[in-house]
Amino acid sequence: MVSNTYYLKRNEKDFANIPEEAQRVAEYHNLDKRSVLRMRLLAEELICMLPHLLRYGKGKFWIENVGKRFELHLGVMIDKTGEYDVDRILSISGDGKNAASKGIVGRLVVWLESIVGNNNSVSEDPYGVWSRGLADYDEETIWSLKNYRDAFESDDVKRSYSEDWDELEKSILANLADNVTVGVAMGKIEIVIEKSFK
Repeated sequence: MVSNTYYLKRNEKDFANIPEEAQRVAEYHNLDKRSVLRMRLLAEELICMLPHLLRYGKGKFWIENVGKRFELHLGVMIDKTGEYDVDRILSISGDGKNAASKGIVGRLVVWLESIVGNNNSVSEDPYGVWSRGLADYDEETIWSLKNYRDAFESDDVKRSYSEDWDELEKSILANLADNVTVGVAMGKIEIVIEKSFK
């Protein structure tokens, strides 16, 4: 099933529709109260990214599900398609710190802005976060929260990147979502949050 689609501009009053739609969909599918709250929280995590991403174009939000497996989709069509380079995704890594990005959501926003905004912050992109989360899906390179989590399986990596590991453990998005994928291709950013409920 596919939910209503909400078309988003730079107007923040549009953002209220996102958690309301997530809650409505969860209730329609008879999820328990705890699961309804979790679905709403995941939608609210997407809202944190919107003010930054909608500077580059118009967006849309919808939810898809098969049974109790849900996907929250956020797509942004980039107005300035000539001003970003998808190949930059492959070169993102580094050892420095960027005080402007805190938490998983903040780091996703900084990463996307560096690609789309062409603001030359890619070389400053810290942590090796993106190289640890990059994955190939259907011949398209995207970032995956699951891959990022998997990169911390070793205790040595957890110790070496203790700040990153701590952020991951405390992240609402990382704790509630089964996976998050982020892709930039053909003038479009697509973020998908995946969650299965019992």
